[in-house]
Amino acid sequence: MRLFQSAMRASSPLLKTRSFATNASELRSVVFKDNLRTVQMADAKETVLPGGRDLFPLLPKAFEGIKQIGVIGWGSQGPAQAQNLRESLEGVSDIKVKVGLREGSSSFAQAKAAGFSEDKGTLGEMFDVIKESDMVVLLISDSATVNLYPKIFPLIKKGATLGLSHGFLLGHLESVNETFPKDINVVMMAPKGMGPSVRRLYVQGKTVNGAGINSSVAIHQDVTGNATEIALGWSVGVGAPYTFYTTMADEYKSDIFGERCILLGGVHGLVESLFRRYVQEGMTPEDAFKNTAECITGPLNEKISHDGIKSVYESFKGEDKIIFEKAYTAAYTPCRDIIEEVYDDVACGNEIRSVNNAVARHDRFPFGKIDQTYTWKVGEKVRAARDGNFVMNPFTAGSYVAMMMAQIDVLMSHGHCYSEVANESVIESVDSLNPYMHARGVAYMVDNCSTTARLGSRKWAPRFDYILTEQAYVAVDDNKIKNEAKIMSDFKNHKIHEVLAVCSSMRPSVDISVD
Repeated sequence: MRLFQSAMRASSPLLKTRSFATNASELRSVVFKDNLRTVQMADAKETVLPGGRDLFPLLPKAFEGIKQIGVIGWGSQGPAQAQNLRESLEGVSDIKVKVGLREGSSSFAQAKAAGFSEDKGTLGEMFDVIKESDMVVLLISDSATVNLYPKIFPLIKKGATLGLSHGFLLGHLESVNETFPKDINVVMMAPKGMGPSVRRLYVQGKTVNGAGINSSVAIHQDVTGNATEIALGWSVGVGAPYTFYTTMADEYKSDIFGERCILLGGVHGLVESLFRRYVQEGMTPEDAFKNTAECITGPLNEKISHDGIKSVYESFKGEDKIIFEKAYTAAYTPCRDIIEEVYDDVACGNEIRSVNNAVARHDRFPFGKIDQTYTWKVGEKVRAARDGNFVMNPFTAGSYVAMMMAQIDVLMSHGHCYSEVANESVIESVDSLNPYMHARGVAYMVDNCSTTARLGSRKWAPRFDYILTEQAYVAVDDNKIKNEAKIMSDFKNHKIHEVLAVCSSMRPSVDISVD
């Protein structure tokens, strides 16, 4: 039974645009049956699992048959998930959490500092850990996964569970017409935020029955009959306050896509373009930064996080509301143009191939810094001189919200379930990522993420900068905005506002604090 089906766009014959709507009957659990909830989101129903530390005693049942969980990798997600799982299982189970790292890896010292060690049997060489584990949580980089899966797959025990926190590997396998081994479970638990956020909110929430970062789970392959229990247990154990259901294919498309747009690359390009515009209009550089990055990560971020997107528009009066409308209607279509292109490139495999090719060049062309422009040098001074007062600039707000809404519309047009649309376009941005930019600038946000995200952000940020400068702002200045009335009407009456009202009740119990 399909509970939700959206109109779908097929902009290229190469795209596989299947709609995987969340079905309340698809997510069933014996272990967590008393905790699952069916929620109404606009015109669709979705099944969610509220988490919390009071569910930790159920983890042994969820992980039945599992004696060792091998967490492979110590990048963005590895440290957070390994430590969170270890602490969640302490006192309720004798399941061992063992970290597996590449032989000779410099991360051995970091893992030891976090309490994992060879002497305790909780730290070892990655391939040895894979062979001996009943559940393998593979958290090495996407590019390393693509390079190593031919060696990893034969090592996984028959009937064991392969856990992924991203569907990138599935996207690669599909592009080369390969599959996962048929004799193992394959599940995904994808936190809706970077690894440091997963850990920080878990620690912050110790006194309030949880916190952590919301996650999505997918059951891609179930050979033992309990893959759903394992995936849900994994999510609860990592600390997800709410777990949503998706598919691995939908996750990798929405995730790779989202970080190139509003989550990372898009907002970076927006800040750069607006900063230059405001300076050219006569603002001091310091005021220009306050009206761009500081506005987005400060009052605008807080408003969206707690009250939803529409509340931003409703907070403006008189001339400021008109300015918001002009900025929104001018930016929406150019942003959607780029965002559609990003989705197309992810869905047809081009972006996955681009990541693999870029990583292959890294020995010759390593990552460069992204906070060395004048914009971010000014930002360092502004952050150092903060006095607690922030500016809510209506032009900045309108432009930012336009990009966010364009991303929402593209995901909906491809049939992604509402919770995934909200998480990948709004919640991950305001509750996980923007606080890092607020604390230390764009590089601190982007470069705390995965290699795939860092590459995508660097690739697409200039495209957003260019199209906003060349099309959106010119349309405002020349008073040549097209379809203003319809674009604003669509915004005011959009179903995402109802969805976010529901999602606002399913957010972490504490706001993240970033040093």
